[in-house]
Amino acid sequence: MSDTWDDIPGSPGAAGQGDELRTVLIAAFEGWNDAGSAATAAVQHLHDVWDAVDVAEIDPEEYHDFQVNRPVVATDDEGRRTITWPTTTVSTTRTPVTGRRIVLVDGIEPSMRWRTYCRELLDLAESYHVSTVVTLGALLADVPHTRPIPLTATSESVGLQSVLDVSPNTYEGPTGIVGVLQHAAGERGMQSVSLWAAVPHYVAHPPSPKATLAMLTRLEELVGEPVPLGELPEDAEAWQHGVDELAQEDSEIAEYVQQLEEAKDTAELPEASGEAIAREFERYLKRRDGGGREA
Repeated sequence: MSDTWDDIPGSPGAAGQGDELRTVLIAAFEGWNDAGSAATAAVQHLHDVWDAVDVAEIDPEEYHDFQVNRPVVATDDEGRRTITWPTTTVSTTRTPVTGRRIVLVDGIEPSMRWRTYCRELLDLAESYHVSTVVTLGALLADVPHTRPIPLTATSESVGLQSVLDVSPNTYEGPTGIVGVLQHAAGERGMQSVSLWAAVPHYVAHPPSPKATLAMLTRLEELVGEPVPLGELPEDAEAWQHGVDELAQEDSEIAEYVQQLEEAKDTAELPEASGEAIAREFERYLKRRDGGGREA
């Protein structure tokens, strides 16, 4: 079973290093890194269930092409015309069980000046004593909607690789703002983890609650804090049933899904190992001990 980064010897918040748990920044960005809006939905879910308070916004003027991400005009409850600009919102909270400070970043992938953008964001993170950065992403993939959502957790931090169930980051190729932010965080000496969910490409339209649920489930292991899931499991089940019905109406899609299922089942034998069972039981106990916060 995985420990959390607080157990890394010599790290702030490790056993014997004081009572303060590490401050963790969790970030997701709309756009190229957010298939099915699964990643940003996860951050927004955490914002709601952990009662986060918005503390800052990054001025979009220097970072966004407004012909790509246009502002939205609307009328408020008092009849006044308003304009909402594409921006990055930063919020903070304390988790209800462990009291860990969390900084949440909910943004849109910038159009320009990525290095300056990451510098401004990490300067703000340092003002809240963030020592660990977690980025969430989702990509479209050839995976069946009927199987568990594939989730990868990677890190460039050797200390985290040795303690958590995460792999080294070996990806090479085009990257998004999450990759740049991860790299910039590492240059500042921060620990970092990247979580990616694979969303079935034939149901790419948001929302994708099953992928969001997979990310939150893995995230609660890393943070060491049960995440109240509310209606998300039911939403994920309803989403899967809805896709089942759509597939049944189209024989070509149904055949394609069956091929994906066979490929998935062949590549990965049923994960009924003792470690997997123990991890699931530990997750259940943490949620139960959380005091009924999932309702």
